[in-house]
Amino acid sequence: MDTLTSIKVFRQVVESGSFVAAGGRLDISTAMVSKHVMHVEQRLGVRLLNRNSRTLSLTEPGRVYFERCKTVLDDLEETELELGSLNRAPRGTLRISCPGWAPGQRFADHLAEYRRRYPEVVVDVSFEDRMVDLVEEGYDLALRLTSSDALSPSLIARPVRPISYFLAASTDYIKRNGVPKSPDDLARHDFVAVGNVTSLEFIGPNGNIDVPIRVALRYRSALGVANAVASGIGLAPLPAILFEDPMFKTRLSPVLMEYPLRKCMLYLVYVSRKYLPLKIVTFRDFLIERISQTPEPRPLALVVHQ
Repeated sequence: MDTLTSIKVFRQVVESGSFVAAGGRLDISTAMVSKHVMHVEQRLGVRLLNRNSRTLSLTEPGRVYFERCKTVLDDLEETELELGSLNRAPRGTLRISCPGWAPGQRFADHLAEYRRRYPEVVVDVSFEDRMVDLVEEGYDLALRLTSSDALSPSLIARPVRPISYFLAASTDYIKRNGVPKSPDDLARHDFVAVGNVTSLEFIGPNGNIDVPIRVALRYRSALGVANAVASGIGLAPLPAILFEDPMFKTRLSPVLMEYPLRKCMLYLVYVSRKYLPLKIVTFRDFLIERISQTPEPRPLALVVHQ
């Protein structure tokens, strides 16, 4: 009798809760199920199951053996799946959720390179400033800018890189209102806020500085905030990547660069499941490599004649 098959039958008995249910799932007779379990017990020289006509439970050695067998069988199945996929190319539609500020040229260049490598994958990207439910809404992956304690324990989260933020102003706003020289100067400036933000935290030479802000406009969209700042409505913290975007490169200028804002970590998250399709594995590895190895832009203050 094949020992590996007997181990698989034993696992199925434990997970099904009965010999009859295990036989039904494996399409073998109850008597054959019993023979496989007895084969394992005889080989080990220990009793694995306490059983009578109505109940079934693991002995202490059975509990240890079941946990070890389950791990080994899962690893074996995963290895077989990986080896079986070596000769197959990733394909299908890959649904991704990204922050609202991400649809710039650099991200588009990353997607173009991925498509050149894997032309059978259709990338479907949504840019939105909300926390999507990957399972309920059918997303494969999401890029999230957040803290580690805000991540759901039900998801796998891979850190990609820290993202720097700088306080931004338009050239027109600076001409009309001047350049703030210190956080104290911000009391007389207007701000564009995301959601219900009421203050900003700067990193000063002597520690963190929490500065209340005077909100002139609230947006629920990070890209909307950047457009509002570029239109001269007020100041706002923006990710460094937006300053190099062709849409904003000549319209936005960083201010108070000697007082940096707290960085946020960019994570790539996906549903915690053991066997990932190749389309997810290849995009995950590709994007982490590209973003982590691409230098973050350092925005330069524009020369503004006031």
